[in-house]
Amino acid sequence: MDMANGLAVEASGLTKVFRKGEVRALDGFDLEVPIGQVVGLLGPNGSGKTTAVRVLSTVLRPDSGHASIMGYDVTKQAGAVRRTIGLAGQYATVDEHLTGTENLVMVGRLCHLSRPSVAPRAAELMEQFGLSDAADRPVKTYSGGMRRRLDLAAALVARPPVLFLDEPTTGLDPQSRLGLWDVIEALVQGGTTVLLTTQYLEEADRLADRIVVIDHGKVIAKGTPAELKADLGATVLELTLESDEAAASAAITLADLSGKAPFVDGSHIELTVEEGPAIAAEALRRIDADGFSLLGLSLHEPSLDDVFLSLTGRKVEVDSAAVAAGNTRKGRKNSKEPA
Repeated sequence: MDMANGLAVEASGLTKVFRKGEVRALDGFDLEVPIGQVVGLLGPNGSGKTTAVRVLSTVLRPDSGHASIMGYDVTKQAGAVRRTIGLAGQYATVDEHLTGTENLVMVGRLCHLSRPSVAPRAAELMEQFGLSDAADRPVKTYSGGMRRRLDLAAALVARPPVLFLDEPTTGLDPQSRLGLWDVIEALVQGGTTVLLTTQYLEEADRLADRIVVIDHGKVIAKGTPAELKADLGATVLELTLESDEAAASAAITLADLSGKAPFVDGSHIELTVEEGPAIAAEALRRIDADGFSLLGLSLHEPSLDDVFLSLTGRKVEVDSAAVAAGNTRKGRKNSKEPA
């Protein structure tokens, strides 16, 4: 196992097609994850994030390209790869009829841990994830956040050096999400390497050492969060008008103020601009001249949300489950379709 390059995960030119070639979920996908770091994989629904994780975790076989985990080839040494990684997805996969401890013991036995070592390891993880008080309760009595923590604990039973987290906090309420972030940060401090797919830009900003943005199965940008924001090289001008119709008309009037087409969402307009204050003044003049009523205006430095919009032409989608739980933070599928 040659780890001279210091990479825990390495992928080059991965392709994966579905529906007899009609859908190219991965189209020359490249990735590098250094040992001991967190790399965030960002992209819209259908961009290829989950497909990439499935290929890297040996769930799917790539049609072409090469990938390795800690030096093990994902197609030629799949068994070794599976012994090296932990995988936690968007939805908890634990057995709700078993207790928390029984779930972890079962996973330990499936991972061929010795019987004497399984029970202490399960107890250690239940304590680490704040689940000791519920250790002997059936998982069907757990909250969503507790199930997600148990699912992550299950992925760590065999102490894998590499952890794949595929949108692990989707649908969680803000408190549960923050708690899981603390757990992930502690794991990384302990030496675990993490590949994190997420649609929560705040999550990527906080946890990831580096970010890779993927769309249509290809990497379209990569760098640290700070580098990606700096590369946008502009101020974000946001305007809110009195109606959707007014915003659509005003966007045409303001289009030449930015090097990129305005983003219009209902009555809201966003433009990335140079010389923000001067452009804001000109925008106000034009809107007033056209007789539109302006309800709000702001200028701010680029966020990852702005980077995402600039790169993909789309806002991050709203997680309706999180909204229903009262989450008002930015960031918005586990399905059978390619993702």
